[in-house]
Amino acid sequence: MRTLSISISDNEYSKFGLKEESLSFADFLELVSKELTRQNLNKSVALAEKYGISAMSMEEITDEVKAVRNAKNRH
Repeated sequence: MRTLSISISDNEYSKFGLKEESLSFADFLELVSKELTRQNLNKSVALAEKYGISAMSMEEITDEVKAVRNAKNRH
């Protein structure tokens, strides 16, 4: 087995809720995956607000998707 050392700031250490100085690779991947998911969700929410999608009902979104698909199928 090999050991990989990674340096992070105290702020990041706290942000990720780390308690130990050592993590398994699987635990590290899980932390990174959760953070990337959180960032992508925040970007999605920001885009939804920017383009007014956040105010749409699920039915309106479904109708929009169907309209785009129908337009593509006509060409």
